[in-house]
Amino acid sequence: MEKTTDRKVYLDYMAGAPVLPEVMEVMLPYLKEIYGNPQSIHAWGDQSREALETARDQVTALINGNSEEIIFTASGTESNNLAVKGLAQGQLNRGKHIVISAIEHFSVLNTVRRLEKSGYEFSLVPVDKHGMIDPDEVINSIRKDTILVSIMHANGEVGTIQPIAEIAPKVKETGAVFHTDAVASTGNIPVDVQELQVDALSLAGNQFYGPKGSGALWVRKGVRLIPQTDGGIQENGRRPGTEDVCALVGLGKAAEIAKRELTSRAARLSQLRDYLIKGMMEKIDHVVLTGHPSRRLPHHASFSVEFIEGEAMLMFMNLDGIAVSSGSACTSKALKASHVLLAMGLPHEIAQGSLLLTLGLETQKEDIDYVLEKFPPIVDRLRQMSPLYAKFIKEGKNGNQ
Repeated sequence: MEKTTDRKVYLDYMAGAPVLPEVMEVMLPYLKEIYGNPQSIHAWGDQSREALETARDQVTALINGNSEEIIFTASGTESNNLAVKGLAQGQLNRGKHIVISAIEHFSVLNTVRRLEKSGYEFSLVPVDKHGMIDPDEVINSIRKDTILVSIMHANGEVGTIQPIAEIAPKVKETGAVFHTDAVASTGNIPVDVQELQVDALSLAGNQFYGPKGSGALWVRKGVRLIPQTDGGIQENGRRPGTEDVCALVGLGKAAEIAKRELTSRAARLSQLRDYLIKGMMEKIDHVVLTGHPSRRLPHHASFSVEFIEGEAMLMFMNLDGIAVSSGSACTSKALKASHVLLAMGLPHEIAQGSLLLTLGLETQKEDIDYVLEKFPPIVDRLRQMSPLYAKFIKEGKNGNQ
């Protein structure tokens, strides 16, 4: 298939976002003239070390923590791995039971499954049709030997924002440690670790226009975390390895800008998001809005289109110069129905038609209009080739629908 247009509309910001010019500007010196190791005791090392601590302060300010509680990592996935494994092992004297939700990112879900092979047990908390977690369900899953609860702040696939500030205090009353994967939310909506009352929080720079390969794990002072990498003394020995100063300087600057622009960004993007959702639901029949209708990320719109598969939609939209996703970035090549949508109760055949559109700073109303013009004919074309749709039409004419 050949492309049919030169026009480009990028609506896949959750999978990858451009680095802001201001962020790139502060990063460049650390690729050229400032190259000292932050652990070195000389002037070159001093420059890098000071830059690293400035970045730590900037990230801390975004989430309202303390600088000494930040552990720099290379991604949200690494942060989640370090949190789940490190916190579980750190509380091993109390038990081996972990509670997570059924819609966690694979970096939490698969990490818990790996721990299960070494004697841990875990419970999955269900979600409702909007992907929302009931706090009582979390508490009811806790046992005497529960040591860790990990519930994501917002789901990157369906956009639903969880009531973490309601869940975390109740969990901590039981003596369990509470971690939240806030990769999708940090930098996009207000995230305050004091208000959320969590013990640990994961974030990643690429979700708010920082560089890929930059992330952090915040761990409240006094909470025991076992390092998962053996090596040097970096990050107070909790994450050894020479720091990527360039990426982390970019993370810090992106965090500083996100804190300053959070409200204005969210206000603009939520308007565009609502315009997109309204248009999709009006122009296309048999489309399911996935995720919570109002309690969702401001730049996030997700759907399941009945009778066709997500991969086919992506291919045809790409021909029209439109970039979107189907399911999470980590599953879009797997051609499997999303575990998130299945946990929300969507039938397998409808979950296969998932579509995720995420907006960013460069998104304009004209881009949304272009998508709303091009997408309905794509759906019509694919449905004409769909046996499921043919069956639906036939049964409908026979009065069975």
